[in-house]
Amino acid sequence: MGNRLSSIVTRTGDKGSTGLADGSRRDKHDQRIHCLGEVDELNTTLGIALSFLEDEDCRSVLFAIQHDLFDIGAELCQPGKVLIQSVYVDEIEASAASFNEPLPPLKEFILPGGSQPVAFLQLARATCRRVERSLHQLRQSEDLNPVTAQYINRLSDLLFILARHVAFKQDGKEVYWHSKYSRLNRG
Repeated sequence: MGNRLSSIVTRTGDKGSTGLADGSRRDKHDQRIHCLGEVDELNTTLGIALSFLEDEDCRSVLFAIQHDLFDIGAELCQPGKVLIQSVYVDEIEASAASFNEPLPPLKEFILPGGSQPVAFLQLARATCRRVERSLHQLRQSEDLNPVTAQYINRLSDLLFILARHVAFKQDGKEVYWHSKYSRLNRG
């Protein structure tokens, strides 16, 4: 592979626009640019989670997802490009089912936390939900690959399940929510 970026400091964004891979420029506050940034943030959050994870099955799935997120970035950077396929959604669903199968039934809402990897997976899940909202907002004004939004939706579910999986593997304990109303009823 040749050099993709010969210069990192380009100064081309100094006036408030960003170049897309198709050669067009968009304002930095443009919704497509906003989505690109959020996908990058999600990928970075997954990288942080990976730095704390020891479970190799979980690491393998997340590493593949990081590559998929770069493909989503490529779709966003090249309007009209389609890289994410329905088989990717199927793979996310299969991973979710596999990691969820041994977990105990969920009886309470879970608070993010308990350990660093669990907290970062929950942060990635919340970031993923924001990516999903932003993609749907962009779809109101521009054509996007509809499978990409499905992928992101399933990914947030998988990240929740992976956080539960890691908590279960660590000590089997999850941090549950207790509302002020449930405290009143504990008597």
